[in-house]
Amino acid sequence: MPRVFSGIQPTGDVHLGNWIGAISRWAADQEDGHVFCIVDLHAITIPKDPEHLRTKTRDLAAWILAAGLDPEVATLFVQSHVREHSELAWVLSCSTQMGELNRMVQFKEKSAGKESVSAGLFTYPVLQAADILLYQADEVPVGEDQRQHIELTRDVAQRFNGRFGDTFTLPKATMPRAGARVMDLQQPANKMSKSAESDAGTIMLDETEKKTAKKVMRAVTDSGSEVRAGEDKPGVTNLLDLLSAVTGREIPDLEADFEGKMYGDFKKAVAEGVNEFLRPARERHAELSKDPAELDRLLAIGADRARNIAETTMDTVRDRVGFLPPA
Repeated sequence: MPRVFSGIQPTGDVHLGNWIGAISRWAADQEDGHVFCIVDLHAITIPKDPEHLRTKTRDLAAWILAAGLDPEVATLFVQSHVREHSELAWVLSCSTQMGELNRMVQFKEKSAGKESVSAGLFTYPVLQAADILLYQADEVPVGEDQRQHIELTRDVAQRFNGRFGDTFTLPKATMPRAGARVMDLQQPANKMSKSAESDAGTIMLDETEKKTAKKVMRAVTDSGSEVRAGEDKPGVTNLLDLLSAVTGREIPDLEADFEGKMYGDFKKAVAEGVNEFLRPARERHAELSKDPAELDRLLAIGADRARNIAETTMDTVRDRVGFLPPA
């Protein structure tokens, strides 16, 4: 069974795009040995309020567990709780070239127009490589914007292996399943995002069902009244994709259901479908959030499991590079 590693930043409120594209898939695809990490070290490459970061880290853990991830099956933990991440990142940074990091598209995008950026933002891909290689991951589910980072991870691992002997598994990037991208309800050409100019197009998991329904009913549609998918109908196609994602039904079947019906009826069905899809998780999240001590306990169990793997890798790394064993 291939080992999967996946990480997500606790940078804000969870929206439906996060849920369908990542969190719910973690739960659906979980297997013994899979490693899921809340990457709080990555989050501070951009300044964060400390209390806000703590709150959002627990909140994200609650959503992941509410999705159905079983901490007795898969490993769920917080990145900063396993110090080997930082140690391996330093070792790998000594096998990474400045030019490689300069070529990272994501760094160029995030630093564009800024007078100064942190060294942490520049070396972000090295820490990401450490996250992956520490657990000898075989597969890393990523979006297209992260594929370049996985290629760098492989390059750094191969360079280390070539110099010090086989140490790291070379990971493979796996792309999300088709339909995993959830688009903005107001701007269907853009991915749903918490950083959008307006929250009218983003369904947040912690909002009320009434607010979710209101956003769907105000979603952008297209000229005409036919409910069908097509390049000439991006708004309706977006809503059909969304309804398909939350119901598991194929788009042609949904098109048949709404043949001859108006957009209002269609939007009402989408709103009901989304709320029905999210209702169990919203209720479970509310329960989990009432007991932060239990969340911390579950995260500590995950950190212990992750640390057992990480320590084995780091023992080998320390020996290979020539560090003296600790007293």
